[in-house]
Amino acid sequence: MSFFDRMKQGASGAAKKAQQTVETTKLRTQITAKEKEQEKTSKLIGEAVYKAYTAGNWKQADKEVTAHCQHISALRQEIQSIELKIKQARHMKECRCGKVVASEVKFCPACGYSFTSSYDEKASAAEIRLICQGCRTANDADTKFCSHCGLTM
Repeated sequence: MSFFDRMKQGASGAAKKAQQTVETTKLRTQITAKEKEQEKTSKLIGEAVYKAYTAGNWKQADKEVTAHCQHISALRQEIQSIELKIKQARHMKECRCGKVVASEVKFCPACGYSFTSSYDEKASAAEIRLICQGCRTANDADTKFCSHCGLTM
């Protein structure tokens, strides 16, 4: 391999790494926005509970708090989906023990778990399933409402 071929290969690798960094940064920005929204929603829960407390009627806040909690659950699922996209962009996967490893690894270096063919290393976002908090039905990743019970995802 000539000097220029090695230079070209190095430049290509650097460009791929830069693209990966840009993509990861965009996804992390989305996570930060979702976390801020989650904090605002948590504050709204507190305000609703306090308003019900001062009114002396706890049931008054029930529907509002439930709606806010469902919204937080949906935000958390979206964050998990984005985190998976980050791992995929970085060519990483997570073991059942929590260790993040390279996608081509066949055994976890922390616990020895074997990543068999049942673990799809090339899972796309379309294959990610969201589980409804109400009825436990698996839904598509981009679902806003449960296909079985209609609960907000």
